[in-house]
Amino acid sequence: QLQLVESGGGLVQPGGSLRLSCAASGFTLGDSAVAWFRQAPGKEREGVSCISGSGGSTNYADSVKGRFTISRDNTKNTVYLQMNSLKPEDTAVYYCGADLRRPAMCIMITAFYNRWGQGTQVTVSS
Repeated sequence: QLQLVESGGGLVQPGGSLRLSCAASGFTLGDSAVAWFRQAPGKEREGVSCISGSGGSTNYADSVKGRFTISRDNTKNTVYLQMNSLKPEDTAVYYCGADLRRPAMCIMITAFYNRWGQGTQVTVSS
């Protein structure tokens, strides 16, 4: 069974940090581009960051540039999202998605991703 599992979410104060993990089972995550998306209540799912299968290409939404860093460890079949200087507007459910059809690319278009995790809640509040 092809599965993605996110972890690492939680409650953090503004200015704090969290590291999200996206672990794959049933397939080799290194054969996929992976992206993080987030969805806040009442809003559409939006792309946060993506990384190509080799890790050589990354991309970030303007709202997180300079604060978030995406990385991957293909030996652990896991992709990470390090989130620093968190703001209340970062509050959302964070999902990781895998694009098995375009592993060399890094494009944050929801429809490209055909494997999804269940999401992990990130809440930034004092």
